[in-house]
Amino acid sequence: MAASAATNPAAAPILPGATLGVLGSGQLGKMFAMAAARLGYRVHVYAPEHDAPAADVAYRQTVGSFDDEAAVAEFAQSVDVVTLEFENISAAAIETAAKFAPVRPGGRVLHTTQERLREKGFLRAAGIPCTPFAEATTKEQLAAALAELGLPAVLKTAAWGYDGKGQALVRSASEAEAAHAALNGAAAILEGWVDFECEVSMLAARSANGEETFFGPIANDHAHHILDVSVYPQPRVARLFEDARKIAQAVVRELDVVGLLCVEFFLTRDGRLLVNEIAPRPHNSGHLTIDACNCSQFEQQVRAVCGLPLGSFETIVPAAAMANLLGDVWANGEPRWEKVLADPQLRLHLYGKTEARPGRKMGHLTAIAGSAEEAVALVREGREALMGR
Repeated sequence: MAASAATNPAAAPILPGATLGVLGSGQLGKMFAMAAARLGYRVHVYAPEHDAPAADVAYRQTVGSFDDEAAVAEFAQSVDVVTLEFENISAAAIETAAKFAPVRPGGRVLHTTQERLREKGFLRAAGIPCTPFAEATTKEQLAAALAELGLPAVLKTAAWGYDGKGQALVRSASEAEAAHAALNGAAAILEGWVDFECEVSMLAARSANGEETFFGPIANDHAHHILDVSVYPQPRVARLFEDARKIAQAVVRELDVVGLLCVEFFLTRDGRLLVNEIAPRPHNSGHLTIDACNCSQFEQQVRAVCGLPLGSFETIVPAAAMANLLGDVWANGEPRWEKVLADPQLRLHLYGKTEARPGRKMGHLTAIAGSAEEAVALVREGREALMGR
């Protein structure tokens, strides 16, 4: 493919000592800033929140609305490149920042992936296998979508959804109509039910000069629509590497991505990979790369957006598993940190959030072991021990 403005082989690398800008300042921004600092960069984060996790480690923080054009412009003029730590950012903010600094990944990537109808439409147009879908914004569209896709199905808001928010499993026409009414006219998509064996994810990094590297597939288990446990390598999905790599490669090339993204798949009962979602940033399932790989997903993001040689995703341990620590872990009081800190096979990562709420991601736990099964057992037991069980 021809080099674009995003992937320009002649573009000079952004070297250590530069300031990297991040739109968003949650835990992904925090871990990005930690990786960047180790390589000698300063990080300036921009977000509406005053006490967000990334502010604890960033060189500089600007608190402001993504709709504040003047503030975004001032932020972008203070950095050498801008990247993202989550996708719920207005297109206007990206357009404003791009006037003053390279934005990686660019506005087209965000525009496509932050809205499910556009995302699925992109995948279909590119010939990339994805879950069946149809628009369901109006009552008439919902009826047509149900007739086309059948039941059960999943009704979702087209935009601003994550961790199961804004979606409902519908098993009958009446359930679909009730769920649709609850959306209050918001743009909606109906996705056909996929009988899947498991969910897997693939990380893909692509630099400004077109260099690419991939990691996965990672096997994922969810609970209440939130990622619960991830493991790599999982023998039953390891054989899918080449298929998952080809699909992830098609995604990053078609979107002309510079940075790191995650492609989330359903593995169907008959062995097919169907793309469920694209996350244009580091992903929860990739957190285990911090402890399991030569180069973590966050360092890979730094390298990619700065035009540096990409690192190696080669693992340095036989197997690793990651378990999310939600606010529920605090339900019986302060978790028993000594239980996991005393175990040399466990790694504790806390995000520094001040309020533990049920369902809120407060940190994660990684287990290092000789096999996937052992790693999963260790990380689940470690989480239970935190709660005094």
